[in-house]
Parts: sequence; C-alpha cells; structure tokens
Amino acid sequence: MSLAASPDRETGAARAALAARFERLPLSRWHATVRVVIGVVTFFEAFDQLLIAYAMPELRQEWALSTGGATLVMTVGSVGMLLGALLSGRLADRYGRVTVIAACIGLSGLVSAALAAATGPTPFTALRFVQGLAIGGEVPVAATFISEITRSLGRGRFVLLYELVFPAGLTVGALCAAWIVPALGWRWMYLLAALPGLLALLVRRTVPESPRWLADRGRLREAEETMALIERKVEAATGRPLPPVTGPAPAPAGDGPVVPATPAERAATGVRGLFTGRYRRRTLVLAALWFTGYFVNYGVTSWLPSIYGSRFGLSLGDALLHSTVTSVAGFAGCLVAALTVDRIGRRRIFPLFLGGAAATLLALAATGTGSAGGVLLWTSLSAVCFFGSNVCLYLYTPELYPTRMRALGCAAGGAVNRLGVIGGPVVVGAVYAASGLPAVFAVLAAVAAAGALVAGFFAEETRDRPLEEVSP
Repeated sequence: MSLAASPDRETGAARAALAARFERLPLSRWHATVRVVIGVVTFFEAFDQLLIAYAMPELRQEWALSTGGATLVMTVGSVGMLLGALLSGRLADRYGRVTVIAACIGLSGLVSAALAAATGPTPFTALRFVQGLAIGGEVPVAATFISEITRSLGRGRFVLLYELVFPAGLTVGALCAAWIVPALGWRWMYLLAALPGLLALLVRRTVPESPRWLADRGRLREAEETMALIERKVEAATGRPLPPVTGPAPAPAGDGPVVPATPAERAATGVRGLFTGRYRRRTLVLAALWFTGYFVNYGVTSWLPSIYGSRFGLSLGDALLHSTVTSVAGFAGCLVAALTVDRIGRRRIFPLFLGGAAATLLALAATGTGSAGGVLLWTSLSAVCFFGSNVCLYLYTPELYPTRMRALGCAAGGAVNRLGVIGGPVVVGAVYAASGLPAVFAVLAAVAAAGALVAGFFAEETRDRPLEEVSP
C-alpha cells in the first residue's frame, strides 16, 4: 500500500492509510530500540531537572542566599520550561519531532557544563533559565513522538513503560546527589549531567522522523519511505512477514461511541484549535490535571530536603536520603500506573490516583508532621499516587489532539505543568512560613482532591483507539 502511488491522493486519505499500517505492526525490537534511545534522552532531562533541589542546601550556604533568593533560583528553571514547552510545540509541529528533540538535548548538555562552572547566583540563575528552555522543550515532544509510532492496542503500557525513564531519571538523580553532593559538592553533579549532550548525535543518526507528522505536512513521499523503512525493520526484528493491513481492534465496551468530527474540528489548528469544538473541553481538563498534579508533586518534593533539615535537624546526607526514599516510592507508583492503565482506563486512573494522593496528604496533615519518620511515611505513600497520575498525562495528552497540533497540545500541557511546578514550591514556602507544616499538607491535599474531581466528572476514555479516531 503506497502513500505516494497517486499524486492526487488527499492528505487525509494518506493519514488514514498510514494509521492502518501502524495498527498491523506488532511491537518489536525496533520499537524497543527507538524507545530506549529517546528514553535515555528523557532520562537525563529528568536527571537535570531535579538537581537544583539537592544542590540548594549547599548553594544557600555558599552564596548566602535568602529564602527569596533560593526560591528564585529554584523556580527560574521552571519558568524556562514553561516557555520552552510552548516554543517547542510550535517548532515540532512545523519542523519535526526528532529535530526538536535532538536540539533540546544538545543545548541542555552545554548549559549543564556551564552551570558546573558558575561563579555566583546571577549567572547560575540565567543558565538555569536557558536549561529550562531545553528541558521543557524536549519532554512533551518526546511524548508526542513515542505515541505516534505506536499502535492503539496496548498503547498505554508501551508508552508508559517509556515514560518510566523520567521518574527513573529523578530517582537516579536523587541517589547520585545523595552521595555526590555531600562528598564532592554540587558542581560535580552538573558536570556529570553535561555528558549526555552527546546523545543529540545518536538521536539524529538512529531515530526516523514520525511518518504521521510527515504525512500531515503533505510530505507524502517521505512519509511512505519512512513507513516502509519501519516496516522492514519490524519485519526483520520479528523474523516473519507482517500481517495484512486491517482496521483497528474494537474499543472495549463502555468506552463510549465514536463521535464524527465537525468541519470546524477538522480544520482546527494552532492555539485557537486547542479551544475548538471537542478540543476545548479536553484542553481545559488537561490543564486542570497538569496543574494540580505537578503543583502537588513539586510542592512536596522541592522542599523536602530543606524541611528535613530546618524542621527536624537532619544532616544534609540524611535529609537527601529521606527525600530519595520518597522519589523511589514515586517511581513505584509510575510502574503500577504503567501496568494497569490499559486495564483500568485513562478516565478512571486519574481520580483513583489523585484521590489517593489527597487522602494520604490529609492524613499527613492530621497525624504525621511531628516526626521525620511520619513525614517520610506519608509523603512516600502520596508520591506513589501523584507520580502515578502525573506519568499518565504523558500518555493521555497526545491521544487527545490530532497530529497537526499534537505537539502543541502536549507543549501546552507542559506549560501548565510548569505553572504547577512554579506555584507549588512558592505556595508551600509561603504557607510553611505563615502557618506551619500541617497547613502545607492540608493545602496540597485540597489541590489533589480538586484534580481528582475534575477527572472523575469530565475526563474521557481513549484506550485501545487509534489516534486518528480519538482526535480527527
């Protein structure tokens, strides 16, 4: 089946043919290889993102940072990520997924090396902003790309097993920081984080562009050639001929009927398109989930090392170790989500996990703030829930937008994510100073509960449906 056989073939027909060809591809060593390459990139972006929380205790002492100065240094990277996400979405929809991913990882590596050599808070803050642009740009575009090379059946498990590399990067970053920062200092962590910038070359050499994106841009011959290359690689990896091209497997009963697109929805593009027809509700629901999930996530994790030190008098090493346990628990929550999302469904998993986060944080506010052990126990249980919910957003968001604005939709989610990442630490710092630790966790519980309610009432199901059917 050739996408380029007829010069007059409409782009819409080419996209449909391409989707059918993806549906018949069994998951193979080729998929795993691409997932690993892109996953390694995302792993180190996560590694870079968390470093500031573990470097902050030493930075405050070395540069005599005030609470306001520390908050600025901690949050400026998130401002960069917000802008980077918005910019990268437009660039990826215009110039390609792989091009943007490679550029972002190369820039991030260069900036990490410069951060290791920073001589004061002013250049460090400026560099953190630039690094935020790169990290914020890479993560949503990578999620977009992985979704576009995957068939509908089992897409949740496949995509989320890739997305585990992000919390894995957070966890490994925490483990490395807990040892390296006390022993060698914070600069060595940033020097280590600079090395993966070389992965930009590997991405360009080994990862093909998304055929779905190529077809959507009208580059039908390139889409055909890339799709044929992927089919040959999958056939070689499986050692047997590919099955015939057929339609997608039927969606599970109870997931709702397929609703045809209106003319306005089919023509929707750009930022305005995110608020056209069915996409308006989706954008608003996703914004609520991205904001509440990451408000809670970073409200908890960003301040934990400092809370353990200032409130409970733990040494730097013990404070970092306690915080690392919570990160490891969060990784376990992501694994649970990856293994259950195709069974539970997207619409149900968010209220379940965010509701669990609200319940555990409320229990912490009521009973657990009197000791470091109590904080450790309840924050770790809550991390299982909010990490699990948040990782599912990287699967759910690409499913809810068509190819022509999928990267932009993911980038918009990433931008709202940054608002939560910025707002969480700021609000926690203000509430902690004014009302104490129990009030902090009560506020975070309320935010998690709000996200659970939005998901429970307004989220829609997408499991086991082709991207073109869910988002025409």
